[in-house]
Amino acid sequence: MHNALRATIATAVAGTLLTVLTACGHDGPTRHTGPAPGAGDTSDAGGTSGTSNTSGTTGASGTSGTTGTRRGKAGATGTPATAPATASDAVPGQLHGIGGRLRHRIPADSRQVVAVYGSGRDSADSTVVLYTRQGATWTRVHSWPAHNGKEGWTADHHEGDKRSPVGVFTLTDAGGVLADPGARLPYTRSASFAAPRWWDRSHWHDFDYVIAIDYNRVKGSPPDDPTRPDGESKGGGIWLHMDHGSGTSGCVSLSEEGMRSLLRTLDPDRHPVVVMGDKASLTA
Repeated sequence: MHNALRATIATAVAGTLLTVLTACGHDGPTRHTGPAPGAGDTSDAGGTSGTSNTSGTTGASGTSGTTGTRRGKAGATGTPATAPATASDAVPGQLHGIGGRLRHRIPADSRQVVAVYGSGRDSADSTVVLYTRQGATWTRVHSWPAHNGKEGWTADHHEGDKRSPVGVFTLTDAGGVLADPGARLPYTRSASFAAPRWWDRSHWHDFDYVIAIDYNRVKGSPPDDPTRPDGESKGGGIWLHMDHGSGTSGCVSLSEEGMRSLLRTLDPDRHPVVVMGDKASLTA
């Protein structure tokens, strides 16, 4: 009887891990056997997209449990990205292309913004731009080509819609398969982030580095925590993670260099947020 119980528990745990990892950018069959922890950008959370989730549910865990290690800012050794981005349409001192509706949802104490500019409502192509603020002046620091949900963007994200949520969301937790590259955010290293080997090889590296986007998740927990405060139907597991060259199931993906730069730059003392959406939604 005890052996049967242990087998049942092991099966449930394996199913949960698969669910966490079966979404982001994967076009093959999906094994959905339980609540998705987050590694698969299967969806997101937090009400209608376009609504700020900067004050969402906060949660406790400062450790990643038995599968990984987690550390915070104290051990970070990285340096911020320094290569300035150039763009003829950038307005000095301002967040380019962010209209009042979303700009007013950026917390007053936030001094770092990761802006994700989607090419179009139904496009999987986007650009990630890092801004920092000194006083009232925003400076564009760096930019990277990126991808978002393979079906584009939505103001009302739901599980499995393959669209990224529009909105303003805090960035509080990071992790991945690889060792901490010098992250300032709390970083959880765990083999549980690894993409299943039945995925196409081009996706195997996707979760080497991840930064959790605080959509329908508990802040302060590892990125793969499966808790979804707003319910399963609103999706979850929306991350910034490494790119595989095409659209995702809801996450935002960019290059390894870009992820390393963000991990070494985003500082909890500067209250970083992501502002993300298609260009029309961002400028509204």
